[in-house]
Amino acid sequence: MTSVTVVVPMTIRRRGGRKQIIGPDGEPVQAGSDGAGAVETRGDPALVKALARAFRWRRMLEEGRYASIRELAAAEGVDRSYVGRLLNLTLLAPDLVDAMLDGRGATPGLGRPEVLAGLPPAWEEQRRSLCRD
Repeated sequence: MTSVTVVVPMTIRRRGGRKQIIGPDGEPVQAGSDGAGAVETRGDPALVKALARAFRWRRMLEEGRYASIRELAAAEGVDRSYVGRLLNLTLLAPDLVDAMLDGRGATPGLGRPEVLAGLPPAWEEQRRSLCRD
């Protein structure tokens, strides 16, 4: 079994009360003609937040910042089982993650509870169960 890790270097900073994404070149990421630097997504906000948390927590575990899910959950102030369920989102097929972030391709109205409930391990099975063509 082979795994692939994709790392996108970026920083999120607060400027004028707004969050702004700073790219690897140190410049703000421009997301529109207004130059506000806001990045918009059509994805379900709760699902986008859950995906972001899941990948952040996985990175923290992989880097050894926390030795276990229990230790991570205590540090984050959340239930251990919640961390475990969210970490399952990191096992989604990459194209499904992209579709969920963009609000395309996945079943309309697909929210976090539906994704977290019994994900099949194989990416093809995930595509069949989560996508409606």
